[in-house]
Amino acid sequence: MSFFQELADQYIDGEWRTGTGSWDIIDFNPYNGEKLAAITIATAAEVDLAYRAAERAQGEWATASPYRRRDVLERALRVTEELAGEIVEASIDELGGTRSKAEYELALTQEFLREAARQALSPDGRILPSAVDGKENRLYRLPVGVVGVIGPFNFPFLVTMKSVAPALALGNAVVIKPNQNAPVLGGGLIAKIFEEAGLPAGLVNVVVTDIAEIGDAFIVHPVPKVISFTGSDRVGRHVAATAGGLFKRTILGLSGNGALVVLDDADIDYAVDAAVHSRFVYQGQVCMAANRILVDRKVAAEFTEKFSARVAALKTGDPREADTCIGPVINTFHADSLAALVDQALAEGAQATVRGRVRGNLVEPTVLTGLPDDSPLHAQEIFGPVALLVPFDGEDDAVRIVNESPYGLSGAVHTESTERGVRFAQRVHSGMFHVNDSTVQDDPGIAFGGEKNSGLGRLNGDAAVEAFTTQKWISVQHGRSVFPF
Repeated sequence: MSFFQELADQYIDGEWRTGTGSWDIIDFNPYNGEKLAAITIATAAEVDLAYRAAERAQGEWATASPYRRRDVLERALRVTEELAGEIVEASIDELGGTRSKAEYELALTQEFLREAARQALSPDGRILPSAVDGKENRLYRLPVGVVGVIGPFNFPFLVTMKSVAPALALGNAVVIKPNQNAPVLGGGLIAKIFEEAGLPAGLVNVVVTDIAEIGDAFIVHPVPKVISFTGSDRVGRHVAATAGGLFKRTILGLSGNGALVVLDDADIDYAVDAAVHSRFVYQGQVCMAANRILVDRKVAAEFTEKFSARVAALKTGDPREADTCIGPVINTFHADSLAALVDQALAEGAQATVRGRVRGNLVEPTVLTGLPDDSPLHAQEIFGPVALLVPFDGEDDAVRIVNESPYGLSGAVHTESTERGVRFAQRVHSGMFHVNDSTVQDDPGIAFGGEKNSGLGRLNGDAAVEAFTTQKWISVQHGRSVFPF
């Protein structure tokens, strides 16, 4: 049985089972169109079964020793190490990323498992003073209960595990709804890892389904107390409104429109390297990618020439070939949308210093300059290998342009002066900003998240503890209170 066939199923209460929906989700290789697996979708009834199983299992897990929970996370890490080769190959096939992208995602996921093992021992209670004589205030940190996790297609293994691993470490149970374009990397694989790690049945469940079948059942179900969603701001807005109306907590990692800013004293060659990576890593299908590359007009000509030459040399093709830099985008619909976006920009008056072709799902890189200031393309997320070069006149102008975006996830600034870069970063309205580096950054111990339309809440490190636990105050009166009547 192939890797995909083995994991292409629902996983509910410790059992692999076929969905009872009336149609199948087909998992395709985006490069060559190969059918990897067919998964009969889960119905709302199976979503209910998954949440009920999680609810039953979570109580005992919450009271288990944190050392026991840590041991499971450490075993899960060892399983990923044993499966490393298969995971990398499956990632190339299911997602269309290059081998370096697949290896990066695996390595960083393993770091998040190490961090989750640490987090199992991190929550601590506090004893706080009181204004009342004889009273002791105890503040306990407890798991929220059950967490619903809705994953993306671009880094499904990593991003889903960023919620699943800490949630489990902190005593919660989870139900995963993977993206339809990544049902194995973002769903079945995670279930297999924790099954082999000895996690008790019911604590991880996977339902592969579609809103056309279940509507909002995954969000409105009464069991989950937290919904962790990664995806577009359009869908995220619906998730937030629906969950918020039911007083559920949401952790939302949404769209980005990041900028890489090149100041007049930047190392141009290094800034070009960082910009190429920031825009074109995994075909630009990354929320932290640099949609816009802002360059001080004093160095714009040099930067544009060098950047365009580098981009024109990037090979687009089979992600399994070692010299391929850009593989396929996730599906034909997305490829067609990107082609239409470039046509729109050119119709508005932009010029292409590099004009890529679209061949099936292969979208060659394009570099656009001269886009009118009032073009709506400046404000939207371009989830693909299309770069916008935007000139500016001085730092204040650059800050204005960056902050005009409705999004505020990530960005970067390049400058000879570190402190100048830090001062610039402090003026930008975003959750993350980096000095003299790529816009695409993640770290298991550092709070990760966005401002404005880029999301709510944070993950990673102590932020994940806040996301997946709640606080409970228990007071003890050692003397006798005096009541007014």
